[in-house]
Amino acid sequence: MSALFSHASDSMKWRTITLSTLAFWVSGSLVLDFIVMPGLYAVGMMQEPNFAIAGHSLFGIFNHIELLCASVVLTGVLVLWQSPHPSMITRRMMAIAAILFAIPMLYTYLFTPMMTQLGVNLDWFAGAQDVPQQMTQMHGAYFGLELIKLVLGGVLLGALYGDRLADLKGDRPSELVH
Repeated sequence: MSALFSHASDSMKWRTITLSTLAFWVSGSLVLDFIVMPGLYAVGMMQEPNFAIAGHSLFGIFNHIELLCASVVLTGVLVLWQSPHPSMITRRMMAIAAILFAIPMLYTYLFTPMMTQLGVNLDWFAGAQDVPQQMTQMHGAYFGLELIKLVLGGVLLGALYGDRLADLKGDRPSELVH
């Protein structure tokens, strides 16, 4: 493991990578949740017969981006925890990173396929149909997980950012600051 950390600045690089990835992920989620989805709902796209296919395409891509971001964040937290100077990385932060990884796994391999299945209209001659009750319940669960993801992402972002500021201000021993 010492080969990963030839200099004290390596942990600073990992913290920066982890912070940047987490900030990108959380901000992308906020844009999707509070701009894109309400906009699609407001124009009535959810009532369109092909919305499930469009939703599957949109969320399929975004869920895979989320998985990539979650992987980088979890890896960064684990690398920082194993560094010669683990700083403020705690088991709680590792648990948060693991939960943040599990949420997009659920989205990608459980929620999106099930919601697509519920929304696909196999009767091409039928017009727009009402949203099934189970779909509404799954939306509630999805947004519940989304809220948990945003809160935990914010907590982890704040902890990592506070740790980085302490390093930059010199509040840590000099061997930690490059």
